[in-house]
Amino acid sequence: MLDAIKNLFGMDKTDYADLVKQGAVILDVRSKNEYADGHIKNSVNIPVDQLQSNLSKLKNKDKPIITCCASGMRSATAKTILQNNGYGNVHNGGGWSSLNAKLSS
Repeated sequence: MLDAIKNLFGMDKTDYADLVKQGAVILDVRSKNEYADGHIKNSVNIPVDQLQSNLSKLKNKDKPIITCCASGMRSATAKTILQNNGYGNVHNGGGWSSLNAKLSS
C-alpha cells in the first residue's frame, strides 16, 4: 500500500530502467486476458492469484524483480508474496503502462 501511495504522489525514486539493464525480471501479475490486451515487451505474466504456486518460474531469488499490474494494487500484493518467500530484491513498478513509459524515457 505504501508503494502505491508513493507512486501516486511521485515519491518513488527507483530507477526502473537501470534495474532492467541489471537484468531485472518484469513480472506482470494481471490476468492472462489483461496481459494479452497489452504488456511490456519481455515481461513475464503470472497472475497474482497463481503466483504462490508458480514461484519455481522465478528461479533466482537474488535477481531484481519489478512487479506490475493495472494500477499498482495487485503488484503490491505480489511484492509481498515474493518477499515472504525469500525474494530479496523486489520492486513494485505499479501500473504496467506507467512503468512502460518510465522504461522508455
